[in-house]
Amino acid sequence: MGREPRALDEGGAMIAFWFPGQGSQARGMLDPFIHRPEVRATLEEASELLGWDMEALIRENPEGKLDRTEFTQPALFATSIALWRVWQAEGGPAPQHVAGHSLGEWTALVVAGVLDFADALKLVAVRAQAMAEAVPAGAGAMSALLGLDDAAVEAVCAEASSEAARVWAANYNAPGQVVIAGDAEAVERAEQLARARGARRVVRLRVSVPSHTPRMAPAQARLGDAMAQARWRDATVPVWSNVDAAPHTAASEIRDLLLAQLVRPVRWAQLVRAMRKAGVVAAVEMGPGNVLAGLARRIERGLTTYTLPDEAALRAAVAALNEEGR
Repeated sequence: MGREPRALDEGGAMIAFWFPGQGSQARGMLDPFIHRPEVRATLEEASELLGWDMEALIRENPEGKLDRTEFTQPALFATSIALWRVWQAEGGPAPQHVAGHSLGEWTALVVAGVLDFADALKLVAVRAQAMAEAVPAGAGAMSALLGLDDAAVEAVCAEASSEAARVWAANYNAPGQVVIAGDAEAVERAEQLARARGARRVVRLRVSVPSHTPRMAPAQARLGDAMAQARWRDATVPVWSNVDAAPHTAASEIRDLLLAQLVRPVRWAQLVRAMRKAGVVAAVEMGPGNVLAGLARRIERGLTTYTLPDEAALRAAVAALNEEGR
């Protein structure tokens, strides 16, 4: 039986949990923890709720499904929840703030008590399917532009857009790193313009839909109908929204912002700076990979970040943060 997680004392280090979004998925992403009963239970519960084998998807990635939005999002959600449950079982401290990048915001809601696991997973599955079907296959694209400031990226998007095909800034991830999204034709033009304007790198992402753009508007109504059927509660700790980079606890505000998030950009760099200003000194990337920790080093060097590639790293993070809270 796991040890009871505890919140850090008022005078201790204020910590946040960050939950990654699409793009952090990888075959075998739970392999270092697959023997843990908390992981097994989470994957079995997810499989039963969704009607397909979550463990097989994550461990084997049959037919490349792990990179298809309708599978990526539930898989990442379940993976992050599984790691959070391992963290709790190891006696890890509870966070004072939570945030997630895009899809990760849904995982944060479970940790903050806004939704239970079953309702959140079902809604994530609806969200993923609605997003995947909002545009025809191959019609949308996303690309990361590195080495240009926000204004330069916005100018590139404006120049690359036409009445027939448009592209927008979709994720303001860090200084000099902005993800663009939109119609594939316009994204390709923007990539060419960005290279001509001095972008250090241009990287097409493994994402099958133009997330966080007006092209996701058809998904809003479908997700909104499903959200209305779930039981929502006010958050026990502040949930930071991607839309306004601010903390929220009221369930009604959180619901509205989650719908807005589909068509509006993720303001991650602004969120991390605001969280640090609010007193957060350490953040745990509660999910696979180290994307968010890497971004944090470019956004706010005053933050200590922890990633969880294996049990040894998780236990070291638990020990360090429990020591900070003494």
